[in-house]
Amino acid sequence: MLLLQLLCLLPGQALSQPPDTLRESKVAVLSLGLRGRPLREVSPAFLSLTLDASLAQDPRYVTFLSNPKLRTLARALSPGFLRFGGTKTDFLIFDPNKDSTLEEKIIWELQVKQEACGLRSGFSAVEELLLAQWPTQETLILKEQYRKKHKNTTITRNTVDILYSFANCSQLHLIFGLNALLRKNGLQWDNSNAQLLLDYCASQRYNMSWELGNEPNSFRKKSGIYIDGFQLGQDFIRLRHLLNNYTLYRQSKLYGPDVGRPRKHTQKLLRSFLKSGGKVIDSVTWHHYYVNGRSATREDFLSPEVLDTFATAIRDVLEIVDGTVPSKKVWLGETSSAYGGGAPKLSNTYVAGFMWLDKLGLSARQGIDVVMRQVFFGAGTYHLVDANFEPLPDYWLSLLYKNLVGTKVLRVSLKGADQKKLRVYLHCTNTHHPKYREGDVTLFALNLYNATRYLQLPNDLSSKHVDEYLLLPHGKENILSRSIQLNGRVLRMVDDKMLPALNEKPLGPGSILGLPAFSYGFYVIKNAKAIACI
Repeated sequence: MLLLQLLCLLPGQALSQPPDTLRESKVAVLSLGLRGRPLREVSPAFLSLTLDASLAQDPRYVTFLSNPKLRTLARALSPGFLRFGGTKTDFLIFDPNKDSTLEEKIIWELQVKQEACGLRSGFSAVEELLLAQWPTQETLILKEQYRKKHKNTTITRNTVDILYSFANCSQLHLIFGLNALLRKNGLQWDNSNAQLLLDYCASQRYNMSWELGNEPNSFRKKSGIYIDGFQLGQDFIRLRHLLNNYTLYRQSKLYGPDVGRPRKHTQKLLRSFLKSGGKVIDSVTWHHYYVNGRSATREDFLSPEVLDTFATAIRDVLEIVDGTVPSKKVWLGETSSAYGGGAPKLSNTYVAGFMWLDKLGLSARQGIDVVMRQVFFGAGTYHLVDANFEPLPDYWLSLLYKNLVGTKVLRVSLKGADQKKLRVYLHCTNTHHPKYREGDVTLFALNLYNATRYLQLPNDLSSKHVDEYLLLPHGKENILSRSIQLNGRVLRMVDDKMLPALNEKPLGPGSILGLPAFSYGFYVIKNAKAIACI
């Protein structure tokens, strides 16, 4: 009888009142912390985005940001920050007097002829030509990253205009990374180029925030220049004084120092920086990647041990911050699955969702206020939107997260399963969602078992209705697919200006929540009456 019931159960289908043998072997009972105060609360911009500065290596390609489809996709992930940063940050020189290329001018003119954030339709001939050339440009960008030999690039007013327009029209707040490797006598930061950029941005009334430098722990490797934490802190103080000279930027935010993975040398630099200049920054930023994109395997992306390394890194960073500037928020200023542009045929597929969703869950639970995903669009394979402006599985996962998951983090645990392989997180539901209200809660879960696992709500919630949002791969590639389905429906844009409806699957009271092998999903428990969420 048990075998018959299991065979008849479709992927993702809830099972009401499972047989005792199933209950004993594969059903984990949830314990949800719905009473009392939330565990913690994160920023409304918790899930934010990045654009890598390498996109401006040839400024013609920045014009992709005028594409209407790309803007539609970005706007759907608002509210949030848009960080323009990365390694190339420290090799960009702003020249207010240099003319833009013909391609930039043509596409920008097309843009400004519309109303401020009007969406033009169709491609221009120039844009189609650039798209055809993009694979060659992408190869050049990745080669420079691998060789760690970087050349300075000049950016124009047009680059800044398009970047700001993209952020503003996507309802994202732009954070611009300034070049920290411009030095006087190899020591003190030379702020003259930053001043030129600030002069221009202020003249255009661009409301934005700022960073200085990217991964200073690797400056010597990238450029031969070594900057210690104390000096970097003094440089940030210098930048804060410069910002204070502008009426528009006196209240603007400053974030840093965007250190890389917190190994011993980096921990020392971060501690020294925070003691020196920590008072002038608004949030402490650091970066995290699980694995090297050139050597990562499918098994890495499904490994609980690999996922757990992130929790250790968070603890290391929080310990340093708590010991130096305990009042500061901590942000993941840049993060994805694999460094070096991502892992080919992994970082842009369904399987990458395990790292991404678990990182969102752990970050919120352990006290990270904002998580900036590398990258929204650009070179490599860890992007949310590919070179054809098509959203990848991690985009749809991010969109569901934004729609369903609120800012208040709740306690949750499991009994009857290995919590390393069946990972669960709980938040108050995002009440901006039209279907949900205060007191509802959103559970999200990842099944790293190679078999279906079941979750059972506690008895006091057994009468509640649950909306299921189960994400499964679509196509013969299975978990290595670049296509994803929600509750059995493949997710695709309707057209350049419209995303598909993210429809729930209603489950009746007393249902057991079924997660197929190697899958993840969201469950909104309606009318849970969670005191923490009211």
